[in-house]
Amino acid sequence: MRRLAFLSLATAGLCWGLGFPLGKLALREVLPAHMVLLRFVVASLASLPFALGSAEARALFLSPAVLWAGVFYGIGFLIQFEGLAGVTVTLAALLVGAMPALVAIAAHLTGEKVTRTSWIGVAAATAGAALIAGKPGGAGTAMGIALSLLSLLVFLAWLMVSRRAPETRSALAVPAVMMIVAGLTVAPLAIGLHGLPPLRLSAIAWSGIIGQGLLATFAATAAWQYGAARVDSASAGVFINIEPLFGALIGITLFHDPVGLPMLIGGLAIVIGSIVVVRGERPAAPAKAASAAQGRSLD
Repeated sequence: MRRLAFLSLATAGLCWGLGFPLGKLALREVLPAHMVLLRFVVASLASLPFALGSAEARALFLSPAVLWAGVFYGIGFLIQFEGLAGVTVTLAALLVGAMPALVAIAAHLTGEKVTRTSWIGVAAATAGAALIAGKPGGAGTAMGIALSLLSLLVFLAWLMVSRRAPETRSALAVPAVMMIVAGLTVAPLAIGLHGLPPLRLSAIAWSGIIGQGLLATFAATAAWQYGAARVDSASAGVFINIEPLFGALIGITLFHDPVGLPMLIGGLAIVIGSIVVVRGERPAAPAKAASAAQGRSLD
């Protein structure tokens, strides 16, 4: 069971890592807001059977925690991909590696104990992010970097709120409802700002959008939910780093992103720092780990 759980967590990290390169393919033909909207339309269609299949799941549409989590989830992606339009795939992926450090800081501010080891990791990840932001080396604009970092704060709010989601018998009920709510949040914003999204796109653009919806959103969420519910939070958190590493690897090899020495050093500091943060946490029960993965399950 643990091997299957670790395989699921690794799959989630790989699928999330595909989000940025797939997004770049779609951004060649659509605006960021339209791309995020279409992404959530695809993810919502895949989520409908799990969100509407039982009375317990349908009741989640009345849960304030689930609703707010969905709102933050949608807005976070809107901001993140507005930022992606101004940065490279590699830079965007590496900045995501600072997320565990932000989680540790939030835990401290809410009264949870953070170990000295974790604080060392926070310092390393923060220094790495600052180095990349200060010397992007042509990999991004100041606005793109700022929006990418801002999106991490919104995702942090999403994570904190989603921990209060009700327990459910189905592991997919909470994330499915969150994705639908996120799509409903994104729709009026994207349409209000830019009108209806274009649908006459190339096969490459549609492959990016569908891949994001099915892999980087639906499949990643489902795989993470399953794996995180079966191992402690420290072990699960290590797999977060697959996303920035895989995303950066694709950006460098396939998109030929410019990578200077400051970005390499900063990216390495972020990844190592985030691993130190996660490993420095006190192990949590599997049920608690599940709560950090977009809702809890009784499966």
